[in-house]
Amino acid sequence: GRWDEFDIHLRGALTPGNAHTLSVEEVREALIQISIYAGVPAANTGFARALGIMKELGIEPPPRPATEAWHPGVGRSVFTSTRPKLHATVREARNGDEAAHTVVLSHALGQDSSMWDAVANDLAATCRVICPDTRGHGRSQIPNDPLSLAELAADAARLIDEVAQEPVIWVGLSMGGMIGQELAIRHPEKVKALVLSNTTSAYPESGRVAIGQRIATVESHGLGAVSTSTMARFFSESFRQTHSATVARHQRLLEATDPEGYIACAIAICEIDLTSQLNQIRVPTLIIAGERDESTPLEMASVLARGIARSQLVTLSGCAHLSAAENPSAFSDLVGEFVASL
Repeated sequence: GRWDEFDIHLRGALTPGNAHTLSVEEVREALIQISIYAGVPAANTGFARALGIMKELGIEPPPRPATEAWHPGVGRSVFTSTRPKLHATVREARNGDEAAHTVVLSHALGQDSSMWDAVANDLAATCRVICPDTRGHGRSQIPNDPLSLAELAADAARLIDEVAQEPVIWVGLSMGGMIGQELAIRHPEKVKALVLSNTTSAYPESGRVAIGQRIATVESHGLGAVSTSTMARFFSESFRQTHSATVARHQRLLEATDPEGYIACAIAICEIDLTSQLNQIRVPTLIIAGERDESTPLEMASVLARGIARSQLVTLSGCAHLSAAENPSAFSDLVGEFVASL
């Protein structure tokens, strides 16, 4: 009942420039979790006071229709019946109609399906959305040996057969985009459209060397030894300063990844060499680049756009490598417009 202290802490958490500034979405999530323990009267008061402070700071969220729930959940968990076991979450379309499309969201190296939560919930307004954990990540099986990109594409095809049971729109970021390219080339009947975000069809020698050095560091010292430098590549400097809680969450995801799974997949993507085969991708393709992405810069996205006949290239302003987490609303808008055009 110490609402004066509540106000002080919440105002500090929402004030830009503080050490641990939270986004409106993170405050909402915290209040929802606290409400479970605090009870209805305190929860109502907490939300009302939070809205008052947001209004005072000029960041009050606008009212939303009842059909657009603030917290639509994370979907139901499913596992493949075939091995290696793969885990995914499935969100059914919330509009009550038959889903317009099935969309698969494939995450970056060192993340898991939860990387997509904000984007997945937006797209699930009209689409069935499947978010898999790539082998070696999340709740999917950990490999005993290095993987190849072809094996990861075979995993993706198997997941589509068992869970989607129809051709999908594959949305892949970084590693997920590499899997998407391989999938569309090797298993074209599984894919009816592609979104390739912050990814590449091939690394230069310097890129392969950098990945090799990270693999060696993880083998010797664990993922904690590369997590801070990875966040510097994942997010722009301005975002890291103003959204430290979001960055910390993704850093924890990386550090919680099984090192063997990380290394196996890092080996798979390190040798990607698909540029000469891009002309085999014949489905509509949206290519998303991050303006400040140093890992897969605009030049790499341009190679994809030149190689894939039915493609369009869009750049997300201000975003680094993990664009879907840095600006999920803009990312969702781009993908939503693309999906609606199919």
